Amino acid sequence: MRRFDGSQFSTTAVAGTERQKELIAIEESSTCLNYLPLPVVLERGEGIHLYDVDGKRYMDFLSGYSAVNQGHCHPRILEALTSQASKLTLTSRAFHSDALGEYASFITELFGYDRVLPMNTGVEAGDSAIKLARRWAYDVKGTKPDQAVVLFADGNFWGRSLAAISSSTDPDSYGGFGPLMPGFRNIPYNDIGALRRALDADTEKRVCAFMVEPIQGEAGVVVPDPGYLRECKRLLEAHGALLIADEVQTGLGRCGKMLCSDWDDVKPDIVCLGKALSGGMFPVSAVLSSDEIMLTIGRGQHGSTFGGSPLACRVAKAALEVIIDEGLAQNAERLGRRFRERLGSVTRDATPVRGKGLLNAVVIEPRGGTKAVNAKAVCLELMRRGLLCKPTHENIIRFAPPLVMNERQLDEATDLIVDVLDDML
Repeated sequence: MRRFDGSQFSTTAVAGTERQKELIAIEESSTCLNYLPLPVVLERGEGIHLYDVDGKRYMDFLSGYSAVNQGHCHPRILEALTSQASKLTLTSRAFHSDALGEYASFITELFGYDRVLPMNTGVEAGDSAIKLARRWAYDVKGTKPDQAVVLFADGNFWGRSLAAISSSTDPDSYGGFGPLMPGFRNIPYNDIGALRRALDADTEKRVCAFMVEPIQGEAGVVVPDPGYLRECKRLLEAHGALLIADEVQTGLGRCGKMLCSDWDDVKPDIVCLGKALSGGMFPVSAVLSSDEIMLTIGRGQHGSTFGGSPLACRVAKAALEVIIDEGLAQNAERLGRRFRERLGSVTRDATPVRGKGLLNAVVIEPRGGTKAVNAKAVCLELMRRGLLCKPTHENIIRFAPPLVMNERQLDEATDLIVDVLDDML
């Protein structure tokens, strides 16, 4: 198993000033080395841009892993945050607030579900969805106690809690952290036959749900065949099991619709939201489902100190309103097609481009056969020239700019990306 011991990081790679090197050294000496950031120290952000401590401006093509779909420090969301923060931030769910009901009514009506379970982080939303599915299996489906099984897709990523890594097929995620969670099984992604076989083999009706990303983000923006989710829902429904859509990264306009599931015209039984649900202001997540599923959890059986706080509710409602009012899903769909067309026309088969909306990836395949150039090296050069992105795996770069980007900015960015790829590959 690969370990972070500090050797993977070198301050000699820092492109900035001595000030940046000093700040990075302080951070590296005092924090758990569980991330490997690019060597840049950021100070502020506005719209699609980030600025380092030396004042250099960058185009942000990561968007906080799609948490800032609305752009950095969006004034409407910031106003909701500061206005509510000056009055009341937290009551806990021990008491009612004037914000929760308004937000709950808004988000459930927007997405067409009966109820919402407010949480904080995406991984908490996923964990809560699994709890709901298990409880539904025991109370409604009639599964024997402690026998429920949840299916996951190979290559999935929904966080790094013990539950999340128990469903992972990446040794870097689960290696050395066992024992892992029981009752989880994996099947190949984008393989309807594999799901059918898993359900047919479940003669004791233990499978209660299939939790799946409409597009696998961390795996490298892996886009399934059209109709995949719709067929999954049909098979699961026939078997008496639930479809859980992990829309934490793919939802909220990122892929060109409010939910990526909408591309297949399918309504999942449970939807997990997070990231851009707060516009990147702070952690807000949500689980949406029906009365039949949601009401299996009774009072005192699940909760969160900060989940559904007045501050979270005001910010989340404003974040959703920005996506709707500014047509960010439609903008993502339009600009995403342009991004893939512009990169695809230049890179062709040598450097495959894939994605949906403004969630896209480029596969780095050196044309000269050398292994010296990988995705990280390309990202470092893009950073040097003023564009920030991150590799996922050794040879894939995920490009996910804020959805407030305009056509001129997109063209500027794609020209830069093409120049770097031409120079390095």
